[in-house]
Amino acid sequence: MRVCPFGLVTLGLGAALLTGCGKSGDAKPASQHPESGKPVSTTHAEMRVMIRSIPVNGTLAAQEKSTLSAKVAGRVQSLPADLGTVVKQGDLLAQVEPKDYELGLQQAAAALAQARTTLGLRPDGEDDQVEVEAVSAVKLAKAVLNEATRNQARVQGLSQSGIASRSELDTVDAAYEVARARYNAALEEARARVAAIAQRRAEYELARQQLADASVRAPFDGAVQSRSAHVGEYLAPGATILELVKIDPLRLRLQVPERESVLVQTGQVVRLFVEGDTNAYAGRIARLSPALDELSRMLMAEADVPSQASLRPGLFARARIIVDERQQSLCVPAKALVTFAGIEKVITVQEGKALEKVVTTGRRESDWVEITSGINPTDQVILDPGGLRTGQPVNLTGTPPAGNREARTK
Repeated sequence: MRVCPFGLVTLGLGAALLTGCGKSGDAKPASQHPESGKPVSTTHAEMRVMIRSIPVNGTLAAQEKSTLSAKVAGRVQSLPADLGTVVKQGDLLAQVEPKDYELGLQQAAAALAQARTTLGLRPDGEDDQVEVEAVSAVKLAKAVLNEATRNQARVQGLSQSGIASRSELDTVDAAYEVARARYNAALEEARARVAAIAQRRAEYELARQQLADASVRAPFDGAVQSRSAHVGEYLAPGATILELVKIDPLRLRLQVPERESVLVQTGQVVRLFVEGDTNAYAGRIARLSPALDELSRMLMAEADVPSQASLRPGLFARARIIVDERQQSLCVPAKALVTFAGIEKVITVQEGKALEKVVTTGRRESDWVEITSGINPTDQVILDPGGLRTGQPVNLTGTPPAGNREARTK
């Protein structure tokens, strides 16, 4: 039996149509399979207790610094202290040959003893107070004056009775005048000798001070920063011998900008770092200038910093003055912050999609960053947002509850 070719063609077309219809029925439109969002973890921006501080720069300086000089001329006999020597207050640092000053002291002591003897005082006494009327010469002159006074009175009485002559009266009057003059002269001489004692005493004290000045001693506890004199060198008065510094505590000199100067007070904690040292050091504001510098508009502040082995005068320091240790601030985790081309932003979630928000950051502590503007406390921010962009769907995998927590002080 022969098959009609037309029938085969018809059957083939029907099968093809059935096959095509079957495939079309199995496929669904793309719009019926929405695109799955990127899985993300989120958290809420939250209020945390953070430290408010003022960043400043400063320089470490010695607490005290003194240039020690020779007050008297002479040759250097010894220099017990050298560069870096740690000394205590009163330690001998340099000695000028004292022989000349010892002899000068002996000479002044002898002159003082002689002056005291003339007024009847002990040669080696310390009390120079003298009662002028008790001086022997004055007492003698006063006795003569008293006798002349009595003779004058007696003769005047006899003269009034007509017994004594005029010549006798003139004689006693003259004797009285001489006795009174001698008494006044004795008083003046005694006062001059008292003044001489004061002069000799001053000369003696000066000689003793010069002998003491031949020994240069430490005015405070410290260390020798430099030495410029040498043993055997002749020094003129005022010549520099060495420089002494007190380095415990150190002075940290800071310059605070005008806009933040009103926040700085004595007693506030200062945290500082120095170049080449990863350790943090602490001190306290001890002194504030009463006025700002008119040119720089800066307030000079000084903090006392306990001495450490790695801290030395002259080091540059980066510091922060802690003005508030418990300030509430809006914060996000550091891993929620994205920085691109100098712009900082966070990615928030709104209606299931990512939304970029440009923010302004402030302080950073531990793993948290302060946000001063750009988001609200109720915003959900995405952690590790990667390359998310605004409008991209997201699938929330975990959202920790929002709450107030405190940042640990560093």
